[in-house]
This record gives sequence, C-alpha cells and structure tokens, in this order.
Amino acid sequence: MLFKKKSYSSANKFKINNNPKEKLKKNIVSLFYAVLAALFIRSFFAEPFSIPSGSMYPNLKVGDYLFVSKYSYGFSKHSLPFSLPIIPDRIFYDEPQRGDIVVFKTPEDNRTDYIKRLIGLPGDKIEIVNNVISINGKEIKYDKISDAKYKYFEVDLIKETLDNGKHYNVYEFKKSVSFLNTNNYDEIIIPPNYFFVLGDNRDNSQDSRFIGLIPKVNLVGRAEIVCVSFDPEIGSFFKFWTWFSALRKDRLFISLRPKSI
Repeated sequence: MLFKKKSYSSANKFKINNNPKEKLKKNIVSLFYAVLAALFIRSFFAEPFSIPSGSMYPNLKVGDYLFVSKYSYGFSKHSLPFSLPIIPDRIFYDEPQRGDIVVFKTPEDNRTDYIKRLIGLPGDKIEIVNNVISINGKEIKYDKISDAKYKYFEVDLIKETLDNGKHYNVYEFKKSVSFLNTNNYDEIIIPPNYFFVLGDNRDNSQDSRFIGLIPKVNLVGRAEIVCVSFDPEIGSFFKFWTWFSALRKDRLFISLRPKSI
C-alpha cells in the first residue's frame, strides 16, 4: 500500500509562518531574554551612571556619563535593581583600595546613589586639621599645582598623594564657607566593615564629614571610566540635536583610577 505524502502549499506555509499570535509570542520571549540579559549585566558586571552635582570636581564634572564595575567589591542587595533583598550581606567580597572612586547607597536612606573618593579603611585613624588629612598619624602629602576657579569661587588645585603612592587632584576653596566646617574633622577610628569617603571638591561635598561612615554592604561598585560628557549649559545626552555642540571632546574615555607614582 502506498501512502501519499502530505504537502502544504506555499500559501499555507506563508500563513503558518506569519501567524500573528506566534509572532507576538516570539517577540515577547525575545524581549524578555533581552531585558534579563541587560539586568544581569547591570547587576553583576557594569552599570552606567551620570554625574548630577559638582562634589567631585575637578575629576568628575556635571554631565559626565561613566561606567561603574559592579564586581570589584563583590555583591550585595544593592547590586540588584531596587536593592532587592535576595543577596545576604555581601558575597565574593574584595576590599576597596584607598583612593578608589566608589559608588554607594547613602546611609541616610540606603537608596540614593552617591559617588566619592574612599580615604579611610576599617581600622584607620582619621583626622582633618586645617584641610590636612591625617591617616594613622601620618599626614597626606599635598602639593599645590595652580590657582583655579569653580563657578564663582577661587580655589586651589592641589595634588594629593596617599601613603600607597596613588595620587589625584582636588579643589580647596581659598576662602572658607562660613556656615560649613569642612576644614576640620575630629579624630575617629573607623570600625570594622565601614569606610570614610570624601568628595574631591572638598568644600562642596556631602560626604562622611556630614552623612557618616559608609557600611560595607552599601558599596555598589568602583567608578572606572568616563565614556562621554556633555556640558549641561549647552545641551545633554537626551537632546540628540545638541550633542555636537555640548560634547566635551576632551573627556572621551577618561580613566577614573588614581595614578600611581
């Protein structure tokens, strides 16, 4: 007995391959996997951030767009979107190094992202007297580079060198801000699992002098590189027609790792 092979016309094939429900289902599945992959990369590898304030001048400027490595210090719930409480405490932990620029959740609300420079490690004795930072009884080395200006303020551009040989530039206002005591900080010993951070724009920064020490669990990652920067007085990343005029061409792919001697 012969069996006749069932065949489909090209019209039927066209109809099957273009079933609206099947296409919608495939698109939804593809979108789901794309979102899942993006969330995985954002949570465990790298996350983009933008700079909204001047607390890290001269090294980070308003309008900078940078990448933060999420794996540098291990992972906590703050590595995940919305700080989902899935990861207990911190896993795969690797302690930050003095001088790193770190992103963290402020201990004031455990929700808002801040970016500062890490100065004090657990066990360190920290003190600031007349703008001079002492770590474990030894003063950080300061070298004035030049006079500079931040907005309407006259500032000193200073090279700061840590005991590990890493160095970077900071701003110090020439005249103290009367209502803020940014030049002095009473001696403290940093307890285990906490860090002391400062903004590079020393007289214009909400940092550990005001918000307290940063818990280890609040670390989000290490700032690695400025990819692109737009002058907010001219345009922004979200207005493509202003890109060329607003682009800071001298701030493309700028490393944020401190230099070493």
